[in-house]
Amino acid sequence: MNPSFFHTIFFTSFFIILFGCSKSQEPTTIKIGNQEWTTKNLDVVTFRNGDTIPESKSDSDWKNSWEESKPAWCYYDNDPKNGQKYGKLYNWYALNDPRGIAPKGYHLPSKAEWDSLISYLGGDKIAGKKIKITVDGNGTNESGFLGLLGGLRYANSGFTNVGKGGGWWRHTEGDTYNAWFYYISYSSDYLLSHNFDKGMGISIRCLRD
Repeated sequence: MNPSFFHTIFFTSFFIILFGCSKSQEPTTIKIGNQEWTTKNLDVVTFRNGDTIPESKSDSDWKNSWEESKPAWCYYDNDPKNGQKYGKLYNWYALNDPRGIAPKGYHLPSKAEWDSLISYLGGDKIAGKKIKITVDGNGTNESGFLGLLGGLRYANSGFTNVGKGGGWWRHTEGDTYNAWFYYISYSSDYLLSHNFDKGMGISIRCLRD
């Protein structure tokens, strides 16, 4: 995938329920329509059964995970400080592992569930603006979703677009090599789905069961 892609194309009842947000506690959630979404990107290091999700600390580690179709996570730019704000980036293999990555009582959103959110927020042409939060008011976050522009990681290792865009995996496979995710951009109000390499590093949000 061309690294300039995300730079050059525009992707085209509000009720807060407060809980602790540490890895061992119940996530903080927001009721949007009839759905209850987590308000922070997933930040776990183990599967639901307690097995460790491998951290990729180098470009070669990340690329190898993609080539070997193995679960992996990383911080943006491999910097833990970015994790404090944006959570972790996970590849598709972590998302789709049968051991489960969502906390107990939660699940990964399907296409139908993402479509329901987008419809509730007025359609894909405006939903991005309503879920994103930016320092200059470019996003309204009126939904309470708290969508940060946490960037992405390419399957072949490079990082891109922190502060300019961000995305979340959809629990839907595209084909043998690709999977779907939703993307928001600083320069666009859209929230649209895209189908790219399963080895990409993308944030995860969860829904309460």
